[in-house]
Amino acid sequence: MEQWMTPGPREDQPASQRVGAGAGHRRPAADAATAATAATTEAFNGLPAHVWPRTARREEDGVVTVAGVPLTEIAEECGTPVMVVDEDDFRSRCRDMAEAFGAPEHVHYASKAFLTRRVASWVDEEGLALDVASENELRIALAADFPPARITVHGNNKSASFLRLCVESGVGHVVIDSRQELAELAAIAAQLGAVQDVFVRVKPGVDAHTHEFIATSHEDQKFGISLASGDAYEAARDAIASPHLELTGLHAHVGSQVFDAEGFKLAAERVLELYAKIFRELGVALGYLDLGGGYGIAYTESEAPLDVRAVAADLLREVQEVADDLGIAAPTVVVEPGRAIAGPSTVTVYAAGVVKDVHVSDTATRRYISVDGGMSDNIRPALYASLYDARLVNRFAEGEPTPTRLVGSHCESGDIVVEDAVWPDDIARGDLIAVAATGAYCYSMSSNYNAFGRPAVVSVRAGRVTPMLRRETVEDLLAREA
Repeated sequence: MEQWMTPGPREDQPASQRVGAGAGHRRPAADAATAATAATTEAFNGLPAHVWPRTARREEDGVVTVAGVPLTEIAEECGTPVMVVDEDDFRSRCRDMAEAFGAPEHVHYASKAFLTRRVASWVDEEGLALDVASENELRIALAADFPPARITVHGNNKSASFLRLCVESGVGHVVIDSRQELAELAAIAAQLGAVQDVFVRVKPGVDAHTHEFIATSHEDQKFGISLASGDAYEAARDAIASPHLELTGLHAHVGSQVFDAEGFKLAAERVLELYAKIFRELGVALGYLDLGGGYGIAYTESEAPLDVRAVAADLLREVQEVADDLGIAAPTVVVEPGRAIAGPSTVTVYAAGVVKDVHVSDTATRRYISVDGGMSDNIRPALYASLYDARLVNRFAEGEPTPTRLVGSHCESGDIVVEDAVWPDDIARGDLIAVAATGAYCYSMSSNYNAFGRPAVVSVRAGRVTPMLRRETVEDLLAREA
């Protein structure tokens, strides 16, 4: 039988690379396993640039910094969980959107993604408009002195007090979501002796190729007025006829976290047909086409964000071509990104707690790492089966790769932050783990489940940390009791 032989070391090789160096000769299988382990560990220690904030770096000591601030220092000062917002990342994405769509005022930041007075001030300083979807979102914007004329108001169930606040504060546009709302707003505007600018929200019937719960353009759902039935045209006619409403545009929203640009183009084409009908039959040339948001971002290394610049150029060209074919003036296209601006700007830092190996078969185990938060500060994995990228941020990982699941601390088996990963096995209690791309729909959808307080939120810029939202305490919870 032929015996496997190991060649001797070459003198031109570094000692660490010589076959036979170290603890003894290695067979090819062992070398391959070692190389695979090293590759897995090296990959885990990386930070995918298209997922993490633009200023995120892993330093020579293994600590991750954002805007030059070590996440370890933030965790020590503020405790965990803590959400860290990269201000320059957020602002840069505002500018990217403004450049893509021709002007800052053509971009309406969707505040439901994440809103504080400081966020509203950033949006204002970058020249963008603001999209709000509740009375309290509007009040926060007004408290931040955001110019009301650059606010667009959404919502499928606006109360009388909400509509009155819209008119009294002088918001730029109210997006009409039903015939009932149209009549109520007209009556309130009449009482106040005002004329309110409005858009009509249209359901164009476009499949957005996204999660069913966040696809917002098909017929059988709560938002908007049907294009196919003719109701949208009737609503537009009623708005034009009202002396206290001024119809200046139409609105459509195909969904959230959309990667198929064709959906936006098809929605624009269908809504523009309504523009043409309004112009030909009612003699009114509307100035705006609001195509909503929904631009997909990368939550994991394997995903690629939607190329907004390319989509914008394609969309604007399509609108112009369709308008030319219909014989109407092309309206100004406005958009409402939230996730695409806020999402990548933020990481959530947790402290690792209990680590245990769970048998998934007679021969295999999965490592469960628990962190001091979970579905109370990020409901999206439980709600949408959303995937996230998470990394060790207080040091380099050095262990052997092992199947791993990152879970929260709540009394739900579905409280999972990262479902299925292969991580180094040296992560232990007290280590810091950060989850990327948590800037949108995490804090804004947070809860007090299990009486957890909402996490602290800070912003970072040029090596400085600025508190944004303080950590919610049990005293805050008790103070709400009557």
